[in-house]
Amino acid sequence: MTPAWLKRGLRIICLVILAASLSGCLYWIRAYQTYLQMNEFDRYFSIAVTDDFTLQFKKPLLYNQDFIALSRLYPSDDTPTADGGRHWRYWFRKVDADKKRVTPEIKFYSDLLFNPEKRLAAWSFSSLFLQIAPPQFLEISLRSIAGADIDKEKRQLKANTDLLAKISAELPKKSAVLAKLGEPLEIKDEPDQEIYIYHFLLDTPHIDKGYENNALNEVKLSFDKKNHELFNMAGNFAGLKVSIDYRKFLDVAMP
Repeated sequence: MTPAWLKRGLRIICLVILAASLSGCLYWIRAYQTYLQMNEFDRYFSIAVTDDFTLQFKKPLLYNQDFIALSRLYPSDDTPTADGGRHWRYWFRKVDADKKRVTPEIKFYSDLLFNPEKRLAAWSFSSLFLQIAPPQFLEISLRSIAGADIDKEKRQLKANTDLLAKISAELPKKSAVLAKLGEPLEIKDEPDQEIYIYHFLLDTPHIDKGYENNALNEVKLSFDKKNHELFNMAGNFAGLKVSIDYRKFLDVAMP
């Protein structure tokens, strides 16, 4: 039987090689190093929840240009901070099938706060986003990244929820979600669930050629037909793919 320390060592070596081979660029190495920090979450990160949800980086590694290199998208707003850093805000606005903004306007934002060394110090999500990704579930989803499997071809992380303690929390009700997001662009009717599809367009001053599709963000919300609870959220936000099955984190089985 292979010793646990050797397995871990081999895993780290393989992941380093993988990270380097993804593009050969330093931003992938820094992204991988940030991923490794997730193994000691409370040492490297903290979370603050007020009207929004903020992930704070205690030992920042990622630079502001790393995000541009990864997504080829630029922030809606870029403003200086009092300490010499930068505040980037990405606005996502709900649109119809023709990519026209709906009225009344429905929008949410994601904020990136960079320190004077241009490294990411905090990442925030606005209150509207928390309607589809409640804080408790968002936090445990981030914690589950530790030990996640890396899919080289898709450039995705697949979290292992079996290693986490479960939480007691209520799933969002469809009526509450619709009250905030309005009617969806499309509804897919399946035997045990309804999938509500929304489109949000990133408000950005510039998109690199060939990456225009990254600005359109499709959000899929899966509701259980029996209890009308939101149990899965999947979306693509500025090139960042997110999929969360909330039921995997609950400490009681779904009926």
